[in-house]
Amino acid sequence: MPHSTVSDGGKFMDEQKTILAVDDEAHILHVVKLKLSNAGYDVHLAHDGEEGYEMACRLKPDLIITDFQMPYMTGLEMCRALCEHAETKSIPVILLTARGYTLSQEDLDTISIVESMTKPFSPRELLARVGEILASVKSGG
Repeated sequence: MPHSTVSDGGKFMDEQKTILAVDDEAHILHVVKLKLSNAGYDVHLAHDGEEGYEMACRLKPDLIITDFQMPYMTGLEMCRALCEHAETKSIPVILLTARGYTLSQEDLDTISIVESMTKPFSPRELLARVGEILASVKSGG
């Protein structure tokens, strides 16, 4: 039975959304988890792309936030791998990148990255983008 959760803006969410955050930097994971958990999201953490891939396949989260540069498997490689499976290929992804990195049009056309944010990022802005993306997915847009 779905339960209502109050988000930062005082709006009620129909059901708690699951978000997977993937980054090899512990302080980034801490900030993301704190901000999104306080807003009512169910946040799970992975410390590299391989762990993120395994958790995404198991959890099938509503949204993934991932760093680009990580050991073992980059965020981009993880997204490409997730796109090979019907049950994970449509999960929207926010990619966190180093300043100056841009995605190619091919990457945007073939994988489900819906947003790219440059580090350092504003946790408030990240929260706003998460809400917008999940609302867009829910409304079919």
